[in-house]
Amino acid sequence: MEYFNLLGLFFLLIILAPNLLFVARYKSVSATWHNRAVEAIEQIGRIGCVVFMVLKIPRVYFDFWSETAFSVYLCVNVALAALYCVLWGVLWKNNSLVKALLLSILPSVVFLFSGLMSRSILLVVSVLLFAPAHILISCKNADKTPKESRELDK
Repeated sequence: MEYFNLLGLFFLLIILAPNLLFVARYKSVSATWHNRAVEAIEQIGRIGCVVFMVLKIPRVYFDFWSETAFSVYLCVNVALAALYCVLWGVLWKNNSLVKALLLSILPSVVFLFSGLMSRSILLVVSVLLFAPAHILISCKNADKTPKESRELDK
């Protein structure tokens, strides 16, 4: 079994690209809501999602059931990643709950779907930690409008 998932890396980079562009453009935007426990769970899950999206660990990664399952994985993830990028473009300067929900749920779905289709136990566990925490943090930060985010609308 190959230990490196090149397609997983591709989907991961597609999801990360708009985030990296945003951070490069708006370096001063920071979170306004803080909860150490939730942030720690999110970071553990995030690191797990990044690592296990790319690495196939023997005994906890069982690969796709069939060629059809692989094709479904490919088509669905291409559609989800494209939708994510389009929504990032459309909602670039928007600081709303809708943006927070869409841009936190979509990558979570990509990670969960990838884990389920590839039968990667560690990816599924990681996304189960990451998704609820990431969605909560995103929504809590969307509820508040920090000074920095008001500058995005200019």
